[in-house]
Amino acid sequence: MQQPPPLRLGGKMGCQALGFSLTSCLLLAFTCSLVLSRVPHGQPDPQEQEGTGEPPLDHTERIEENHEKYSPKQDEEPSATQCLRCCDPSTPMYQAIPVPQINITILKGEKGDRGDRGLQGKYGKTGSAGARGHMGPKGQKGSIGAPGDRCKNHYAAFSVGRKKPLHSNDYYQTVIFDTEFVNLYGHFNMFTGRFYCYVPGIYFFNLNVHTWNQKETYLHIMRNEEVAVILYAQVSDRSIMQSQSLLLELQEQDEVWVRLFRGERENAIFSDEFDTYITFSGYLVKHSTEP
Repeated sequence: MQQPPPLRLGGKMGCQALGFSLTSCLLLAFTCSLVLSRVPHGQPDPQEQEGTGEPPLDHTERIEENHEKYSPKQDEEPSATQCLRCCDPSTPMYQAIPVPQINITILKGEKGDRGDRGLQGKYGKTGSAGARGHMGPKGQKGSIGAPGDRCKNHYAAFSVGRKKPLHSNDYYQTVIFDTEFVNLYGHFNMFTGRFYCYVPGIYFFNLNVHTWNQKETYLHIMRNEEVAVILYAQVSDRSIMQSQSLLLELQEQDEVWVRLFRGERENAIFSDEFDTYITFSGYLVKHSTEP
């Protein structure tokens, strides 16, 4: 009988067919070895029956024995190189799939409306005062301020005297003073013997004279052309000092002066060239614009 000619596989397709055949044979041999090495469930293990007098174990006892054999004890950690059988109950068939984590920040919604304000809480305890801090650095120089109002004169004062005696020759005679002690801003006129008010307000005035023995002393402190107060001393054998003082509220351009009044008797005031016995003084107590 004539044999068929051998099959020739040439080129690339022949190599692929040959590799596929070899792979199939290897897989078949590996499967057969696994089937033959497996022992049926209902039959005892011949190695366990030989040399032992113990009864065969059922399927449940074998599982517990294998579990105790291959599972680690409480005080021991499982070895990283320990082999586990695929039929071991303690070994899971399928690996756990991790649960996906959701990033909540990407699900952030829109900002809501502002809520109502809550009730005010209780006040806490007052803490102790802290230590005084260090002095800070010197600040920069500030800018120049706006110009202020024009300065107003809120002062007025005078004090004058007379060194010559005076007799009343006329019915009324103005007392002229020849000595100037204080005359602030020249408000007292030495030629007319009058104080002119340039700063309205409340003023204090004082008049001092020396009487002449055996003569009458009668003077008026005048406000404009009206008598404000009187200085009077009766006839006496000796001369004495007499004084009169008062407060006046003056308006601008008011005049205050002193005159000698001639009565039925001779009227005179005493002084000499060396000493001053007659003085007239006044000063501003309160300006009219001050509260």
